[in-house]
Amino acid sequence: MFKIVSKEYFSSGVAKFVVEAPMIARSRRPGHFVIVINQERGERIPLTIADADVESGTITLVVQAIGDSTRAICAMEPGDAFADVVGPLGRATDIRRGGTVVCCGGGVGVAPLLPIIKAMKSTGNKVISVLAARTKDLIILEKQVREHSDEVIIMTDDGSYGDQGLVTDGVEKVLVREHVDEVVTIGPAVMMKYVSLLTKKYDVPTVASLNTIMVDGTGMCGACRVTVGGKTRFVCVDGPEFDAHLVDFDEMIMRLRSYNN
Repeated sequence: MFKIVSKEYFSSGVAKFVVEAPMIARSRRPGHFVIVINQERGERIPLTIADADVESGTITLVVQAIGDSTRAICAMEPGDAFADVVGPLGRATDIRRGGTVVCCGGGVGVAPLLPIIKAMKSTGNKVISVLAARTKDLIILEKQVREHSDEVIIMTDDGSYGDQGLVTDGVEKVLVREHVDEVVTIGPAVMMKYVSLLTKKYDVPTVASLNTIMVDGTGMCGACRVTVGGKTRFVCVDGPEFDAHLVDFDEMIMRLRSYNN
């Protein structure tokens, strides 16, 4: 059992959990994820590890209540426990000193982006973070992102905070004013698609962390398959991060929609 140590709401539908998982905390790296089950025979939910504390033996998970299972998880309280947490899974982010890195996240995508921002900064890169959401209340982890970024740009659809516009508007502001060595993007598939199209225009290498449907997390079920560079890849074992300019986002978005009710 994996006990919940603390819980905090970012908004009415987004909760942060600190969970006891000492072995995972010791071995996780930026970009890794886990699959959680809140109760026996529950649905398997993939969640990127937003943070870890080796000394306390805990990992941090951010959950958005969308379906029945995620709503049930968000209803859990400190003292409750997950029936199972499996991980770390996937391939860790390739962190290297490359100069100037733009890290852009949309909505809850900022949670998995945070450990990458931290690692990029600690390696000596200049880190410019672009956070985007529909409205001010949906911007999460801003304080933590600012602690590890040289600059933070906030974009909201309604202009209630930061600048009004999309994440691509914030990224392009940086691309037109200075040289950027790499862009990392995490968020809704449509958002990552348009970030990729933008950075391709500016010929800037870009990494996208994909959020496909997963079931077993071992590459056996094939639910998370995507086409990258004309070849089939499995997000759970080959990713979750890929060269964004090679990802067939249209196919990915179409497959995600097939699971809609």
